[in-house]
Amino acid sequence: MEYKIYVESLGCDKNLVDTEVMLGRLVKRGCKIVLSPEQADIAIINTCSFIHDAKTESIEAILELAAEKNAGRLPKIIVTGCLSELYQEQIRREIPEVDGVLGATNTDKIEEVVADIMQGRTREIFDGPDYDAEVFVDRISESGKYYAFLKIAEGCDNHCTYCIIPKLRGKFRSRTMESLVEEAKYLVRQGKREIILVAQDVGKYGLDLYGRRALPELLEKLAAVEGIDWLRLLYVYPEDVTDELITAIKKGLALPYLDMPLQHADDIVLKKMARKSKVEDLRKLLAKLRSEIPEICLRTTFITGFPGESEENFENLHQFLKEAQFDRVGVFTYSKEENTPAARMKEQIPARIKKQRQKTLMLTQQQIAFAKNESLVGRQFRVMIDAYLPQDNVYIGRTYRDTPDVDGYVFVESKRELLSGDMIDVKIVGVNEYDLIGEEIYEFSE
Repeated sequence: MEYKIYVESLGCDKNLVDTEVMLGRLVKRGCKIVLSPEQADIAIINTCSFIHDAKTESIEAILELAAEKNAGRLPKIIVTGCLSELYQEQIRREIPEVDGVLGATNTDKIEEVVADIMQGRTREIFDGPDYDAEVFVDRISESGKYYAFLKIAEGCDNHCTYCIIPKLRGKFRSRTMESLVEEAKYLVRQGKREIILVAQDVGKYGLDLYGRRALPELLEKLAAVEGIDWLRLLYVYPEDVTDELITAIKKGLALPYLDMPLQHADDIVLKKMARKSKVEDLRKLLAKLRSEIPEICLRTTFITGFPGESEENFENLHQFLKEAQFDRVGVFTYSKEENTPAARMKEQIPARIKKQRQKTLMLTQQQIAFAKNESLVGRQFRVMIDAYLPQDNVYIGRTYRDTPDVDGYVFVESKRELLSGDMIDVKIVGVNEYDLIGEEIYEFSE
């Protein structure tokens, strides 16, 4: 199977892992990765449909590939991911240039589909969102980067009223600790030094498989893998932040960094969202985390304009944001997604108001973030180097407070040549809005 493969991966980091797994399977069978559709025998596009904008981006990307095919520059197209799961019947009917379609959880069937379409047959595979593919195969992770995402579970059991993920990805399904340790070792052999644990709901890891929240135990096993410098946790729901998890972070098994998607801070709206926490629970949790782990960096996301969100509901959210003083915040306007309970709710909020509220929150958070950055001046941090900007003779790095491609950076000069993944000690000497400026601390005197 010596075909040239071009791939586009859209959406979240979990989608990226699926893409890397598909590429790994194909390369193992003799395929070669190319960098443009014009060089390819087959283009694979792994789509996203989490919100309206993601759907639009995915459809436009498919249409661009279809235009390449119609122009004679691309023989075959395969579509997979969440959009294909959502629109199983429509994709090939509406875009006949597509030769193969895979469901969101059917990445293990990619070789079958490639083989069939290259023999002139069209192929569609939808085994259902609860389908479990192989737990681990060799991945083709992006070269030159020293970090990788480790997807520890598939699916979600939360059924938030605004979210369609459970319908697309199925029920929550943890992977075994053994398979995750095996994959982590594989990633280390590929040069990865930072492993970022992801799932729709990382904190529930193990509940289905072991009958308990087993994330602290998994962290202990992963921390023992030689070559991993940093373990980072993303997407831990507040009700899953247990005493055991806090202890694991305090022990240094994971970075003191938590991404907790709260989505709102008004009890009426949280109930409509089918979120499990109440505002007072959130206040107590934040206080506990900062008391137990003083250096912790906290990230969250909020949604403005959820159906029925009154001015009072929004003001409660705004006041909570001021009070909570998060280190990192993302704010999104509510997206009305078909086949979700929230889409059927009355009192849908006009787009103008949703965006206005989003802007209000972001301006407030901007002031908080800038003040927090200024408070870091004079402090010393261990920094991982990401890249080098030759035109400025400066390196780009990150502290434990910074998730790749999401948070800020540290710009630092060094008197020696550094490589991506190198770790250095840096003193923060200045700020540039969301980013920091640092100087390397040398262990020797000049």
